[in-house]
Amino acid sequence: PAALPAAPLGFTDVNLNSRNTYEVSRRRSAPEHLPHGGGTAPAAPAPPPQEPPERARHRLGIAGAGSSFAEFFTRNFFTKRTKELKPAVQSAPGWKLFGKVPPRENLPKDSKIIQQEYEARTGRMYKPPAPSARRKNIEFEPLSTTALILEDRPANLPAKSVEEALRHRQEYDEMVAEAKKREIKEAHKRKKIMRERFKQEENIASAMVIWVNEILPNWEGMRATRRVRELWWQGLPPSVRGKVWSLAVGNELNITPELYEIFLSRAKERWKSFSETSSENDTEDAGASVADREASLELIKLDISRTFPSLYIFQKGGPYHDLLHSVLGAYTCYRPDVGYVQGMSFIAAVLILNLEEADAFIAFANLLNKPCQLAFFRVDHSMMLKYFAAFEVFFEENLPKLFLHFKSYSLTPDIYLIDWIFTLYSKSLPLDLACRVWDVFCRDGEEFLFRTGLGILRLYEDILLQMDFIHIAQFLTKLPEDITSEKLFSCIAAIQMQNSNKKWAQVFASLMKDNKEGDKNHSPVPKN
Repeated sequence: PAALPAAPLGFTDVNLNSRNTYEVSRRRSAPEHLPHGGGTAPAAPAPPPQEPPERARHRLGIAGAGSSFAEFFTRNFFTKRTKELKPAVQSAPGWKLFGKVPPRENLPKDSKIIQQEYEARTGRMYKPPAPSARRKNIEFEPLSTTALILEDRPANLPAKSVEEALRHRQEYDEMVAEAKKREIKEAHKRKKIMRERFKQEENIASAMVIWVNEILPNWEGMRATRRVRELWWQGLPPSVRGKVWSLAVGNELNITPELYEIFLSRAKERWKSFSETSSENDTEDAGASVADREASLELIKLDISRTFPSLYIFQKGGPYHDLLHSVLGAYTCYRPDVGYVQGMSFIAAVLILNLEEADAFIAFANLLNKPCQLAFFRVDHSMMLKYFAAFEVFFEENLPKLFLHFKSYSLTPDIYLIDWIFTLYSKSLPLDLACRVWDVFCRDGEEFLFRTGLGILRLYEDILLQMDFIHIAQFLTKLPEDITSEKLFSCIAAIQMQNSNKKWAQVFASLMKDNKEGDKNHSPVPKN
């Protein structure tokens, strides 16, 4: 009996006209024996201890039902309204020109009914092709959406006519044939490249054995033999390239690894002084030569980041950044009369990729001590003009038509040769091809640098003959990246470095002799 009044209490919590959800929730959370008014009411007498209210409610089944009804009404009337789920309607999606529209509520017509309506309206009878003959004997299908042209239209659209289906079939067959032809051509090209690469790797492996076991142990006796020169022309194996370069360049300056460490420590001291102070008085007291050296050391930092930027190994944070910085800084302190010149970083970088640090510095210093490199890096204009004049002699001998074309535009060799000689083609050519040029350059000397230039002009002669001054200069400044070693070296081999039975050295010596005689006969009267 004490549990019976609890049933209406659950219903009194619900106020259908109220919108205050906070009041409703407060009332729901209040004890059930409190009155509605929210005021303080006298406590009701305790229920008999013999039976708890919960057990009485469970026994009678009244108050529990009332509480569940109260929660149901409270949740539905006062909580946030949820979106009612509609039953899924089985309807086909609509179609438009470039995609689907939302599904239609009404059921679509049957495809047979649509077909009958279309035939009745047009008076045409259409028999679709058999499914088995639709894509029969197709060995290759391109990975694209071109096959959609063979698909039937959706059921709610008019079916294809016989003529349209045949036309689509023909168009698809043509697309498949073209794609198959293109794929076969690319497959043959890839197969040819892989075959050539495999053959090249075999030649390199066999040549490496010969170089390691036969040539290098007997270097002085075999370096000038015909067999070694032929192997040299074919390219040095990468594993022995650095060693052969060091032996071919030599060490006329007698530089030791200890000497390299001495000049490297000097360079580090200079860099440290740059970071600690920027006083101009210290630079003035140090003398002119040291000031030039300091300027060169600062220029190195700016130029290293532009060395082989596509490799990302010489830039700041790269594995060879500090190494390249050290070699160039040590050389600047070793040869303050030369200092650092833009283009040196490419030569030092190629040597670092093939030699250890100290060996790279030794080869770098001796290489730049050669007459041609020394003339260019010291910007000896008279010597540079002699090299350009000698180049033009063989240019006219080998490529007379292109030579006249260049002359008609007054295009002189210095416009394109300076960049090639300063970097030894390491900036202008792909790195692997530049290394092969270096191989033969170490064998033949400075003559091969100019012979390589003539080979490049011969390779692109037909293209250059169609260009004017601006386009020729732009083309030769930035050569195509798809140039291959086979094509270039075949053109280089076709260049004859003889003029009237005179070789490169004889032609250059005669130009030097003429220059000396001209200096003796030169009049002291100033020119206008």
